[in-house]
Amino acid sequence: MRPWFGAGEIDLREVKLGLAPALLFAGGMHRLPVGRTLLLLLLTLAVWWWWSSRPLRYAPGVLVATAPLQEDVPERAFAEVNGFKLTTFARYTLRGRVLGTKRYRSGPSADLVPIDVAVAWGRMSDQAVLDQLNVSMGNRFFFYEWRGTPPLAPNEMQSSGANNHVISANEAVSRAISNLRTGELIEMQGWLVDATGPDHFRWPSSRRRDDTGNGACELLFVETVKPFGVVVAPAMAVVK
Repeated sequence: MRPWFGAGEIDLREVKLGLAPALLFAGGMHRLPVGRTLLLLLLTLAVWWWWSSRPLRYAPGVLVATAPLQEDVPERAFAEVNGFKLTTFARYTLRGRVLGTKRYRSGPSADLVPIDVAVAWGRMSDQAVLDQLNVSMGNRFFFYEWRGTPPLAPNEMQSSGANNHVISANEAVSRAISNLRTGELIEMQGWLVDATGPDHFRWPSSRRRDDTGNGACELLFVETVKPFGVVVAPAMAVVK
């Protein structure tokens, strides 16, 4: 007979003689430290995940002074990704502060763009400004709200942030984008593209930074992504 608690083989004669309870107790005593160790390990992992995924915070001040650089080129066929044809019209370099990321898993658009990255620059990268805003993402947009007086003129906020529909050039870029943390300072380089696909699918990119509403997001084919400016590490960030 093999017991459930794993204390070893038990002779049937021992069971009849009433010796098995002693082995049960011994088995339970051996199992308790393992359970505590496992619980401690799970708790440690949970704390690490919570700490490492918290938004990074900084002292007040503009962190990214420059707006994205768009270098227009003659429109041309560029690439095909998952059955979607891409046409590019501009080289694009974006330096900014990550306001958030949002993953999408359903619908044709998710096959092309599984993740959006909201990024801000100029005074919208200032912690003092962001502390007065509630930033959220959904339905392929990013939103910001405030109470009372806005921290900046609305038109400045509109032209100092963008929701980027990211198409990763390779698996390494995809992993880096997926691991972005809110508050990180990054530089993404690549191409602004328009996309077409099956069943008359069409997804154009924004051509300017001061537009709003439907069609105002950038469809960005990212070739490289890397930290920018301040070296982002938990020890250097002000966490609240």
